[in-house]
Amino acid sequence: MLNLRKLRYNLLLTSLLLMALQGYSQDISQAVPAIWDLETCLQYAKTNNIQLRGLGLDKQSAEQDLLLAKAAVLPDLYGSAAQSYNHYNKATGIANSTLNYQGSIGLSSAWTLYQGGYLKTDIKQKDLSVQSAAYAIEQARNDISIQITQTYLSILVDKESIIYLQDLVKTSVAQLAQANKRFNTGSAAKKEVVQFEAQLATDQYNLTAAQNAERLDKISLRQILQLPEKLDFEIVRPLNISTTADIPGLAAVQQYAFQNRPEIKNAQLGVQIADLNLQKAKTGYLPTLSLGAGIGTSYAKDPSYNAFRQFDNNFYQQAGLTLSVPVFTKRQNKTATAKARIAVAQSELSMEDTKTTLALGTEKAFINVQNAGSQFSSATEQLKYNTEIYRIATQELNIGAANIVEYYQQRNLYVQATQTYIQAKYNAALAARIYEFYLGKPIKL
Repeated sequence: MLNLRKLRYNLLLTSLLLMALQGYSQDISQAVPAIWDLETCLQYAKTNNIQLRGLGLDKQSAEQDLLLAKAAVLPDLYGSAAQSYNHYNKATGIANSTLNYQGSIGLSSAWTLYQGGYLKTDIKQKDLSVQSAAYAIEQARNDISIQITQTYLSILVDKESIIYLQDLVKTSVAQLAQANKRFNTGSAAKKEVVQFEAQLATDQYNLTAAQNAERLDKISLRQILQLPEKLDFEIVRPLNISTTADIPGLAAVQQYAFQNRPEIKNAQLGVQIADLNLQKAKTGYLPTLSLGAGIGTSYAKDPSYNAFRQFDNNFYQQAGLTLSVPVFTKRQNKTATAKARIAVAQSELSMEDTKTTLALGTEKAFINVQNAGSQFSSATEQLKYNTEIYRIATQELNIGAANIVEYYQQRNLYVQATQTYIQAKYNAALAARIYEFYLGKPIKL
């Protein structure tokens, strides 16, 4: 009977564990998309990337600072209660002692009426800090979008390279088989067979290298997206990739970027925040006026002890104004004002550096999109001619009209042209998307 109960208990635990694991796997499958195209990667990163999540928490912290600054203009209210006991021996020679006790309760409030404009200025500064945190999130999202696009296109380069390298391996296998047949019939030398074996080994090595490159690029994309380690991950290879872009003049792109890019807006907010911090520092020279009020009562044990009567007799109300005038602060206000001015100058330098970096970035993107387009056109023509020459060389080799050295020369030119074409195509696509991104257009292949 005990063994039967133990068996039922184990079966119940196993069933519960399987149900829990099944529910956990369903949660993962529901949380993670099944198809990974570029748009899915970008959307997933917006909510799962650690850097963006950290910046989101920074924004929440800035919002709490703003709420605290707004609450600083309101009066506070504190309640207090105290109870104490005193024990001492009587002064007489009799071995006796006395225990007395006393207590108090009360409410107090303080309200800052004037602080040189510090509180209102602090609210404005904290509000700008919240906006700055939002722009920081947008800026990081833009940077991560570019990183994802670059990594995604690198994987597509790997995939396309793998496809044509697999074709080369199949071709080398077929050619090696034909060479072996000719060698067995005495129409080919052993050297020719060895050359085909060496070429097959080289093609297999290149294929393995391309497959490893794809794995490494997938790891990079996983890291950006913060995907679970053991999750099956495969991106979609689009049927068509746009390698062209709407290329307006550089001046128009830079003007749009200076007016709309989040890094520029964040730098401008940095200057405003520093100016407000300077205003706050100057308020240290001004007086502070505050209103204080309080009510309370107390009681104590005495020969005529009556707590309720003492609460009534000892009940007090108090109110008053306090004016605090800074006369000598040991250079605290002067130093704070000087450092605030330095911070303003630093923020202005940072804004100028941001503008310079953005101007150079847009100019570089403009040059890249033009060069990438020209290189892609040239690579397309180069691949077309080398493909035809390679086809002719293959036919000549099959009929014995060309030697193997000439064939491999044309084959190497074809391989180089194919690699150049693939790289140029995706470089053109990336350059076009980056240039359009400066115009505020979403990234789409």
